[in-house]
Amino acid sequence: MNVLITGARSGIAHALIDTFIKNQKKKVVIYAAVKNAIQKKRLEEEYAEYHWIKPIVIDITKQMDREKVRELDIDVLVSNAAIGKGGSMLEMPVDEMRYNFEVNVFSNVELTQLILKQMVEKNRGRVIVMSSLAGLVPIPFLGTYCATKASLIHLGTSLRYELKERKSKIDIVLIEPGLYHTGFNQLMFDDKYDRTSFRTYFDAQIMQLQKREYWIERYFEKRHLDTIVKKIRKAIDTDYPRKVYRAPFLQVLGSKIYQLFFL
Repeated sequence: MNVLITGARSGIAHALIDTFIKNQKKKVVIYAAVKNAIQKKRLEEEYAEYHWIKPIVIDITKQMDREKVRELDIDVLVSNAAIGKGGSMLEMPVDEMRYNFEVNVFSNVELTQLILKQMVEKNRGRVIVMSSLAGLVPIPFLGTYCATKASLIHLGTSLRYELKERKSKIDIVLIEPGLYHTGFNQLMFDDKYDRTSFRTYFDAQIMQLQKREYWIERYFEKRHLDTIVKKIRKAIDTDYPRKVYRAPFLQVLGSKIYQLFFL
C-alpha cells in the first residue's frame, strides 16, 4: 500500500507517520510530502532507518511539484496540507483570504484531481480529506480558515456522491479534528495580531481576545493527538471506512450542540 501524506512536516501528519513505525498492519510505503528541501532533509534524518518512509518535496501550490505525483502509484492520499489566516472579516485583506483558499482548497483539489484520475483508471483507492470541526462551527476572527474547511467538507461530500454514480470503488473519507495542541492554532490565533499594530476597528477588544484565546488553548486544546490519529489510521486501514471521522468526543458533542441551538 502506497500512502501519500501532504503537510507531513509536523502535527497530526507527523504523529500519523509515527503510528506506522509502531504498528504496520500491512506492507506500506509512505511518501511524506513537505513544502521545501530544508523540511525534507529534516525528515530524511529523522526517518533514516526507515527506508519505506520517503520524504518528498511537494509544495501543493506549485504545479511543477503537484505533477510529481504522476510518477507515483498512490493507493491512499491523506490531503493534510493547510495554513490558517486569522483576522476580522471586516478588515482582513482579501488577498490573504484568497491565499488561504488557494492553499487549503484550490491547491488541494488540483493535487487530488491528479491522483484521483489514476485511481479511476485502477478503480480503487482512497482519498482522506483533512477538514476540521471549524468547518462546522464558525469562529470569530478565524472566518476565512473556517470557510476553507467548510468548503472541503462540501467538496469532499459532493465528490463521494459523484463517484457513487460511477459505482466506483474509490473511497472519499472526511476527517474533522477539533482543537489539538500542535502549534497550528497558536500561529493562527497570533496571525491576526501581525496586522493590528496599526489602529483597527477592534483596538478595544484585543486584550479581551487574547485572554479568550489563552483560555481556549489552556482548557480546550487536547494535548495528545492519539484520539484523532487513531481515527485516521482506521480510515486508512479498514476495508469499509466511514464517511466521516471526528474527534475528540467532547468537542464533537459541543459542535453538534452549537449547530442545533445557535446556527
